[in-house]
Amino acid sequence: MKCSLILSFCAITSASAFIQHPHHARAPSSSLYAKAKTAPAPVELTPEPEGGTELIKLSSGLPNSRMKDMGLAEGAGDDVHSFWLRAVANGEEIKKLRMQTEKEASKKANFPGFRKGQIPPYAQPRMTMFAIQEAVIKTCEQSLEAYGLESLQGSEGEVTVNEDMQQVCKTYKLGTDIEFTATYKGKFDQAIQSAASAAVAEEGVTSAEDTVVDVEVVAE
Repeated sequence: MKCSLILSFCAITSASAFIQHPHHARAPSSSLYAKAKTAPAPVELTPEPEGGTELIKLSSGLPNSRMKDMGLAEGAGDDVHSFWLRAVANGEEIKKLRMQTEKEASKKANFPGFRKGQIPPYAQPRMTMFAIQEAVIKTCEQSLEAYGLESLQGSEGEVTVNEDMQQVCKTYKLGTDIEFTATYKGKFDQAIQSAASAAVAEEGVTSAEDTVVDVEVVAE
């Protein structure tokens, strides 16, 4: 069965929080709350949705990504939009998170039949899945800044990852990038968008293709 992963943008503190949910299921939520060195891991990406408006990336961060505004989110207010993201979770970041997870887990590990502090082989895949989840969350967080968006609070800020990450984990090679697609609801950050519009007008940019508009917003 095809599954999707529902995440929040906030940091998760337990590897057991990495759970696959059937498409359209609701996950327990906290708040958004929630340079590739190697070729991305082979992932069968969910087809890109038809329609929508391609967004211009407003910073040099999040390379090899795309974002589409799919229009106003139904029943969510007149300023809340649905967004579709295609991005790459960095393999080195996944590897780093995997090492950190194992280090923390080994401090409390006490499995029958294994010496204290030793992680048994059957528990290793869960830590890999957790590291992948954390890297995906961080990538989605970066997409907010990269495209000038604001997250929503509570369950409204949940992110749905469309690919089956459990299947990806089964053949995943540590240190390899993972390409994925995701959808979430959000708002346009008006301060960043205004600054971007001014920069676009000044530079005469008319197309999103191969274009990055670096915008610095100074809080008053």
